[in-house]
Amino acid sequence: MLTTSRRPAKRHLAAASLATATIALTACAPTDEGDGPESSGASESGSPAADECTPDAMETVTDGTLTIATDDPAYEPWFVDNDPTNGQGYESAVAYAIAEQLGYTEEQVTWVTVPFNKVVQPGPKEFDFDVNQVSITEARRKAVDFSSGYYDVVQTVITNKGSAIDGATSLADLADAKLGAQVGTTSYTAITEQVQPSQEPAVFDTNDQAVQALKNGQIDGIVVDLPTAYFMTAVQLDDGVIVGQLPLPDGEVEQFGAVLAKDSPLTGCVSAAVDALREDGVLDQISQEWLAQQGAPELS
Repeated sequence: MLTTSRRPAKRHLAAASLATATIALTACAPTDEGDGPESSGASESGSPAADECTPDAMETVTDGTLTIATDDPAYEPWFVDNDPTNGQGYESAVAYAIAEQLGYTEEQVTWVTVPFNKVVQPGPKEFDFDVNQVSITEARRKAVDFSSGYYDVVQTVITNKGSAIDGATSLADLADAKLGAQVGTTSYTAITEQVQPSQEPAVFDTNDQAVQALKNGQIDGIVVDLPTAYFMTAVQLDDGVIVGQLPLPDGEVEQFGAVLAKDSPLTGCVSAAVDALREDGVLDQISQEWLAQQGAPELS
């Protein structure tokens, strides 16, 4: 599971995380109308008492067990070898760090598979929280809870070397491009609201399908988050290149958060755990290990 290199000495919630100020969250690329700046799940419910955030006290799906969900396939660099249980990859490592912060051992963590679209739909959940690159938006918060953000997102355009948009330096250079993204994601919204190309964006059920469409010449480029862009161009595409990062609308930061059932009794505890991991530098250390740190040019 997690090695000591990505599990620095933690501070238990009783001593530290509950004293951490709740991080304000915003969504720069909401997926539905009416989205706007928002706060974390912890700010809605208030910081929980220390004795509420233990395996004995938490109302989990299965007593004494923390059930964590993600999609299948689970993509790199968020997971490694399509195996979320191995503690490798950014989101797998973060999930186990949250579990440890809440007092759960690796043996007390169970993983289940839940498709992306089902995670953000209203209704009961068969998991305690989900990690699957889900951006926090106000519209989604009408159906589910979010923890504090555990990753700050930048949307990025990729293509094949020599394509019509290879070498583009501005959003204007993408005006006539046929771009694609996974359905229901803020990457798709970034195309429609930021790039606003003349051609209707292509929508795919998975990023793998988008990659295949790019290989087949059906689209000019794909919009994904930056770490996924690095993986796609380095591993999935023979001649893949990063065109550039999309600018943040109004300077706001998009964040990934853990997804919980609406009004979950666990939201405050999971948010407090994430806040403690951020303040202690654990999230930065996990990022240094699993996410590419090189830059990509910003499109003007």
